[in-house]
Amino acid sequence: MAGAPGDRSRDADHEDGRVTDTPVDLTASETGRVLRDVLGPLVAQGAIVRRPRATAWAERRQVDRTSRRVLERLRARYDGAPLVVRLGGRRLVLATRPEHVERILAGSPEPFTPASWEKRGALAHFQPDGVLISPLPERLVRRPYNEAVLDMSEPVHRDGDAFVAAVERETRALVATVDASGRLDWDTFAASWWRTVRTVVLGRAARDDERLVAILDAMRRDGNWSWFRPRRPWLRAALERRIAEHVAVAEPGTLAARGRDAGGADAVRRQIPHWLFAFDAAGAATFRALAVAAARPAVRDRLLAEPATAGDGPAVLPYARGCVLESVRLWPTTLAILRDATAPVRWGARTFPAGTGFVVLSAFFHRDADRLPFADAFTPEAWLDGRADADWGLVPFSGGPVSCPGRNVVLLLASHTLARVVRLDLAVARGRYLAQDPLPPTMDHLGLRFGLRGETARREGELATSAAA
Repeated sequence: MAGAPGDRSRDADHEDGRVTDTPVDLTASETGRVLRDVLGPLVAQGAIVRRPRATAWAERRQVDRTSRRVLERLRARYDGAPLVVRLGGRRLVLATRPEHVERILAGSPEPFTPASWEKRGALAHFQPDGVLISPLPERLVRRPYNEAVLDMSEPVHRDGDAFVAAVERETRALVATVDASGRLDWDTFAASWWRTVRTVVLGRAARDDERLVAILDAMRRDGNWSWFRPRRPWLRAALERRIAEHVAVAEPGTLAARGRDAGGADAVRRQIPHWLFAFDAAGAATFRALAVAAARPAVRDRLLAEPATAGDGPAVLPYARGCVLESVRLWPTTLAILRDATAPVRWGARTFPAGTGFVVLSAFFHRDADRLPFADAFTPEAWLDGRADADWGLVPFSGGPVSCPGRNVVLLLASHTLARVVRLDLAVARGRYLAQDPLPPTMDHLGLRFGLRGETARREGELATSAAA
């Protein structure tokens, strides 16, 4: 287990606070293996929005298991040094130890900017003014603005009452829908989740604006191709127009109103595409956590019991939050954390020029069995007792000065959604793979299917009776 953030008492040598193990260049065959088994599957699945056929393929192949084995072997071969991969004129340095992660993330936004070459190409399609890819002068204004509007330092947002009320309305409707149909899949869950998100971000007038999300998704699909897909300014104009209309009428108790009051309508309008983008990943994490809870009665029972002891309204639900965080640890929604050097970077005996890319592969660090006794186990308690927070290799919301400012808003909505949807007694298809540890390295949330447990048993009984007749 790595030391606490800021603790320098680690195995690697340090010089003036810098990790000094020298990165090594991979051979041509090793580079090919990393491209085929590590980076290729990440690109195929879609970094900005998931591609359903690719995620289904990834689950069948359990690509994260293969990726982890490749990286473990390379780390052992090179004694834990960072791994340098050359892709034409692009050079990427892959972290292999928590110390590397700490240096990269604690050193952001300078000399490790989050506005990497790949990210700028991808996110410029739909959020060119978002804080994540802003140059440093603009970031110095936009980052504090995001932190203030999102109440980054508070476990419960100032408008938490309104947020949780939106969760309660939508989950109550979702539970009724599933009770009537006996089924739950991603499309049904996502429709409910997005109604909650649009209400929280933009207000009740946006609740049913499905077209807004459809436009955003089209632009995110373009973003999957980064610089290799031409931008569509007419789509961006349509998205901005819809957002501006909602911001103008957003009522108090929404992020849009909070941002409008803090910096004006134009300031908040520029950040909303990224907030919406981030909430999509939160929905996926919540849905995966629901699948584990459906397969493990003890987890579900604890989730059901927690609200009664937590208090009314937007109370912190520590165990539910831990379940969502554990979902993101086990199945990261950000497949890779990217940084680019803004100036020459001295690392060990080498100096890398400005523009060099630095990469933290989330799934590798989140399930590193050399470091984590619970690598492949569902362990929400690790987020309650300090084990996870003390480890720089566990970065579900990134880390350091550029960590996600919306972490607590996301966890508030996700935990309260999970705590309410588990009231349904659900059976998840392929639940035998989730009922016990070790958990599968790759899980396609788009392919998850649930049935009501009583309804499933009734239908199985009818089939058995029919077969006997």
